[in-house]
Amino acid sequence: MNIFQDIFAYEFFQKALLTGLVVGIVCGVIGSFIVLRGLALMGDAISHAVLPGVAISFMLGINFFIGAVVVGLLAAIGIGFINQNSNIKNDSAIGIVFSTFFAIGVLLIAKANTAMDLTEILFGNVLTVRDVDRTLTLIVAGVVICVVVLFYKEFLMTTFDPTMAEASGMPVKTIHYGLMVLLTLVTVVSLQTVGVILVVSLLITPAATAYLLTKRMSSMIILSASLGGISAIIGLMFSIKFNLSSGPTIVLVATAFFLLAFIFAPKKGVLWKWI
Repeated sequence: MNIFQDIFAYEFFQKALLTGLVVGIVCGVIGSFIVLRGLALMGDAISHAVLPGVAISFMLGINFFIGAVVVGLLAAIGIGFINQNSNIKNDSAIGIVFSTFFAIGVLLIAKANTAMDLTEILFGNVLTVRDVDRTLTLIVAGVVICVVVLFYKEFLMTTFDPTMAEASGMPVKTIHYGLMVLLTLVTVVSLQTVGVILVVSLLITPAATAYLLTKRMSSMIILSASLGGISAIIGLMFSIKFNLSSGPTIVLVATAFFLLAFIFAPKKGVLWKWI
């Protein structure tokens, strides 16, 4: 099978590549802030917590995006509420909330009389994305990137020096929760591409790779978005060529890029330090 002939011959291959590319780019953009803020666990929590929202949406016959976003935002608020109103640390609050929501989601899917495929929800399948969901992905990605560009200075300041940002009058908590909203949106539109379990990898791995290779925030975002998009394209082509699940393949390609950077990155790579 000639993979390039199939891509140009079949429209659904082209649409799948477009969807994967957009998801990889927007995950790379948001992932840069998540990595630098040390919020990898929050991304993992939201990606797992949206599962009951997906199940409820199918049960009500509405688009999964609506239920997943609502439940994801509730999870983020719940984590913040527990953390601020008890002595429980943030990582413990995250573990409690996401495991509870995830368990509820699995039970709802098991009991719901739907045609939902739990495997595709958990690990993704970009080839089955509907046109309406693909359009929604493009819209959300555009909105997220526009917000990041418009409020780049605020995100930058609150990421590197929240104390100084607060002293200068910036609404640090509002900006934080705004970033959580963007993270939730990106997580939800990524579900059908890489799935609930693997979406955090697409958020974190390209950004971590870019962090090893750059010194400036703007360069890190651009490189992270590029690596996310390239990983999605290469991973999807491998999945089509060898009949593999798209989500795990995309994540493994992103991990391969990280390992190369981890070993060979100038000044930060293991080989450079050894030399």
